[in-house]
Amino acid sequence: MGESPDLVSDLPQSILENILTRLSIRDAIRTSVLSTKWRYKWSTLTDLMFDEKCVPAATDRPLVETNLVRFITGVLLLHQGPIHKFQLSTSFLQCRPDIDQWLLFLSRNGIKELVLELGEGEFRVPSCLFKCLKLTRLELCHCEFDPPKSFTGFSYLKSLNLHQILVSPEAIESLISGCPLLEFLSLSYFDSLVLSISAPNLMYLYLDGEFKDIFLENTPKLVAISVSMYMHEDVSDFEQSSDYNLVKFLGGVPLLEKLVGYIYFTKYLSIGDDPGRLPITYIHLKTIELYQVSFEDASEVLVLLRLVTHSPNLKELKVSASPIQLFPLEEESFDLFERDYFEYKLPRLETVRMTDVSGIRNELEFIRFLLGTSPVLETVIVTSSLSDKDARMEMVVELLRFPRVSPRAQLLFLQD
Repeated sequence: MGESPDLVSDLPQSILENILTRLSIRDAIRTSVLSTKWRYKWSTLTDLMFDEKCVPAATDRPLVETNLVRFITGVLLLHQGPIHKFQLSTSFLQCRPDIDQWLLFLSRNGIKELVLELGEGEFRVPSCLFKCLKLTRLELCHCEFDPPKSFTGFSYLKSLNLHQILVSPEAIESLISGCPLLEFLSLSYFDSLVLSISAPNLMYLYLDGEFKDIFLENTPKLVAISVSMYMHEDVSDFEQSSDYNLVKFLGGVPLLEKLVGYIYFTKYLSIGDDPGRLPITYIHLKTIELYQVSFEDASEVLVLLRLVTHSPNLKELKVSASPIQLFPLEEESFDLFERDYFEYKLPRLETVRMTDVSGIRNELEFIRFLLGTSPVLETVIVTSSLSDKDARMEMVVELLRFPRVSPRAQLLFLQD
């Protein structure tokens, strides 16, 4: 009997490559034993992704580290052709000189996507990284980043993610402005950073850390923003200015579609002198999520009102209230809701979710405002933080009395 035909090996090259790309690099290399036709097919893969799973598991950390270095070095030595993507995700390799050698090799092989997710250590990005001028995506985690003075930027970079990087604010700003095609930017775990962002093609911005001040100088194409700002209880941790932070941060993003702000973001936006009506209308903004808004602070409530009333196409609103103080001050005396806010209409608002509601006056008045200005509102979900059953029932009764301009609006009450 003759040998059965090798149907898999005779498949078109494009299909074989597609099969290999769906395997881990370890399994792709194992296909070498299938036949002589498969022996070196893996060596032309353009995307290489490495982690601890590339080598046998062991309790001996130095052994895993040594095996991983040998494996990666061996793959690179046997590889043929360009490498478009290189990803290293491991806590075992931190300050190894081998990483410098790998990056030097990659800089000469047309690397387009580079991801280094290393464990906490003292790894300093080598200068050869800044010669990878074809990069379209760069992600660095737990590194020291210091571009040489001759570096002018990555002309093709579209995605930049820096997590817990030791770098100067000037270097970050220079890097961002030197990437004219940048569309995605994520900066996380930075301390006491004052940052100016100029990126004319930026569409997605994610910030997470102790930012003292942020200037969006030239970001007209932003469609999604997510910000977490950490600080001590003292608002003076933020830079103080007469300029209204709400305008300074969000005054130049006319295409914004989604805004998410976590802890202290609303407080940051409230700093400065309120100019009255905002100089911008967010006609594309459909989703607002703001967490830990202090309804005891009239300036934060005002920020919330400004955003909602300047977003005529808003469809979804999520707001969580910050816990009331243990010994709360008397609520601020001037009533925000006696102004002209009920003259506004929210013609597209469909869904509202309010969480951690404790029943203070500004929280209830805000819900009353939404019910009275949203003609197509369908659902308002209120989650209470009150533990006292009588106080909770009293709040529910009051909310049910509020008039609703939408005949379909339903109020749903939940308990934390």
